[in-house]
Amino acid sequence: MTTALITGITGQDGPYLAELLLSKGYDVHAVIRGQNNPKLPMVRATVPDVILHTGDLTDITSLVRAVDASQPDEVYNLGAISYVAWSWDNPHVTTNVTGHGVLNMLDAIRLHAGDEANRVRFYQASSSEMFGKVQEVPQRESTLLWPRSPYGVSKVFGHYMTINYRESYGMHASSGILFNHESPRRGPEFVTRKISIAVARIKLGLQDTLALGNLDARRDWGYAGDYVEAMWRMLQQPHGDDYVVATGVTHSIRDVLDVAFRHIGVEDWSRHVTQDPRFMRPADVEELRGDATKAREVLGWEPNVGFEELIDMMVENDLSEQSVQAR
Repeated sequence: MTTALITGITGQDGPYLAELLLSKGYDVHAVIRGQNNPKLPMVRATVPDVILHTGDLTDITSLVRAVDASQPDEVYNLGAISYVAWSWDNPHVTTNVTGHGVLNMLDAIRLHAGDEANRVRFYQASSSEMFGKVQEVPQRESTLLWPRSPYGVSKVFGHYMTINYRESYGMHASSGILFNHESPRRGPEFVTRKISIAVARIKLGLQDTLALGNLDARRDWGYAGDYVEAMWRMLQQPHGDDYVVATGVTHSIRDVLDVAFRHIGVEDWSRHVTQDPRFMRPADVEELRGDATKAREVLGWEPNVGFEELIDMMVENDLSEQSVQAR
C-alpha cells in the first residue's frame, strides 16, 4: 500500500486530494496545526479515514515526527497562508509559513530518509501568483517570475527551494504551478466564494448588496477537484519536474458576476454590486493565463469542469447551505 502525507489538509485542496488518494487505495496521513484547530471537525467528517498528526510548517521538529510516524512514499505540501490580500498586512507570518515552511518540509524528508531521500516523492504547491507582473501571456514553466505580493514572493522562495533540493540532493521533487482553482470548499474570504455566497443570500432575501474591489482583474479559473489529479500524476513520473496547471482561458470578476447572477435569474447585477477601495490590492495582478501544454503532453492531464459549470456549482451549493442556515 502506498502511503502519502499531506500538509494543508484543512484547506480547499487537501480534502479533494485525500479523497482521490483514498479512492486509489492509499494509506493517507495528514499534518494538522493545533489540537483545537477549528477545522478539525470538517476534516474528520469529510475524510474520516485520514490519519492525523499534529504539526506546524514553522516547526521542523513536528514535521520530522510526522514523517517518521507516517513513513510516506509521497508528500504533498499544500500548507500555506494562501489569502493574498492578507499577506500585505502579515508579510512575516506569510513568509515563515508559505516560504520557509517548504524548506522545513524538504529538510524533514531529507533528515528522515538521509541518502534515500529520493525515495520519498515530494509535491510543492506553487502558484500562478509567482508570475505577478506577467512578462508574457500565456505563462508557462519558463516564464520569468515577478511576484507582486508577499504571498507571491514566499511562493517563489518555496518554488526555487524545491528545484534546488531536486538538483542538490537528487530528490524526486515536483512543483505544480497551479492557476486559480475554485470549488464549493473554497474559503469565504476568496472572491469567487464571496460572490457565490452573496448571490445565494440575495436570492434568498438575506442581503441586498455585495462590495468588491477590482472588477476587471482577469484570472484563469479551474475546478480544484480536477487540479488535485494533476498533483498526483506529477508524482507518478520517473523524475521530478515543474508543471503549469491551468485551463488556458481567462475570465474577469465581471464574468464571474454574470454567471453567478444569471444562475438566480438576474441579468443586470449592477444594483447589487458596489466597489470598495478597501478591497483594492496595493499592487494587483491584472491578467493570469496559463499554458498547460506540458501537463497535457507529459501527464496526460486536462481539466474536465468548465468555467460556467464551476460557478453554477458554487452558487447551487451556497443556495443549499444558506437555506439551511436561514431556517
